[in-house]
Amino acid sequence: MNTDYSSGFARRIRERASEIFPETVSLRREIHLHPELSYEEVKTTALIDGYLRSLGIEPEPPFLETGVVALLRGEGKRGSGNLVALRADIDALPVTEENSHAFCSLEPGKMHACGHDMHTAMLLGAARILSGMKDELHGDVLLIFQPAEEKTPGGAKPLIEAGLFRRFNPAVIIGQHCFPNVPAGKVALCKGSFMAATDELYFTISGQGGHASAPHKAADPVLAAAHIITAVQHLVSRVAPPHEPAVVSIASIHGGNAPNVIPGKVSMSGTMRTMNEELRTLLKDRLRQTVMHVAEAFGVQAELEIRNGYPALVNDPQVTLQAVAACTEYLGSGNVLQSEPLMTAEDFAYYLLERPGTFWQIGTGTPEQEKGNTLHSPTFNPEERALETGSGLLAYSAWRFLDLLSGR
Repeated sequence: MNTDYSSGFARRIRERASEIFPETVSLRREIHLHPELSYEEVKTTALIDGYLRSLGIEPEPPFLETGVVALLRGEGKRGSGNLVALRADIDALPVTEENSHAFCSLEPGKMHACGHDMHTAMLLGAARILSGMKDELHGDVLLIFQPAEEKTPGGAKPLIEAGLFRRFNPAVIIGQHCFPNVPAGKVALCKGSFMAATDELYFTISGQGGHASAPHKAADPVLAAAHIITAVQHLVSRVAPPHEPAVVSIASIHGGNAPNVIPGKVSMSGTMRTMNEELRTLLKDRLRQTVMHVAEAFGVQAELEIRNGYPALVNDPQVTLQAVAACTEYLGSGNVLQSEPLMTAEDFAYYLLERPGTFWQIGTGTPEQEKGNTLHSPTFNPEERALETGSGLLAYSAWRFLDLLSGR
């Protein structure tokens, strides 16, 4: 690629992203005011649909009840057949906002506490930028505003099953996620395994209740539950290889309601996180064995339900290296960081099982940020200047990959 040409184009997009920044902020705040939970994103869908139409971009017939997919057609001479996809998620969380800014959620018990309002506004901003540069796009850009990332089974898998990739065949798919631990104005990328597969664990331990003064006459599910927790926590250190990231956490336990009564049943729930399918399968098997054997040793019965969650998110190595180059051209080398793998999960992983692509962290943090400025927190408050960075970077990356596909 001609570096002078690419740097000139990057400069133009930066200028355009700066020009539309107030509008991008306005879009983000409107979405933030009216958060909607997974598969309830009716107003958000309508806002996206209307904004794209105002840009002359006609949304596709719906694949799902909520969400928007639209094709921005480039008019460059060498663009025939080239397609790059950009994805944003649009749903909120069942969290009550505790911020004090002027655009706090107006919906009780609902909040954009994971930055999906930011993601949506960034992609709308990118659409605005690219719609004014169609003659310089050597191919088309698929805009995916996906519902329900926060709720298993997510929105990506149903969208794919509804025919997204039968209708469109992107050569590359790109996504990004707000991260407050990355400074605003910077991005962080990870080649290969980036985010974990996640599975939900549900335990039921049934015994024989009785008086707490006579535990020998009961089959105590509380004691058995305590030993099960200890045993399954040890699985990671004794089953997973030391170089393989894995997490098993029991996050809730419920049983009994009196200090002097041994209950007949205890329920627990937790999560398992792994980075590859082989270890994922092995840990599931060992979990079941461990739970059943510990329960048997304490004279109680146990049931374990494992609900499969999202697969591991594995960034395509070649695409990620190309994305690093694009981010460096757009932001400068000092603003492009290398991320370590994370044990969080994302249903963007499903897209990467179907098409090559990459998913990066877009910085939303500031040196002055408060302790509570974390994802899924009621006080999550991302730096809005990241909207300018994210919208411009998505637009530049789409142009950059289309140029690569056209052989420039």
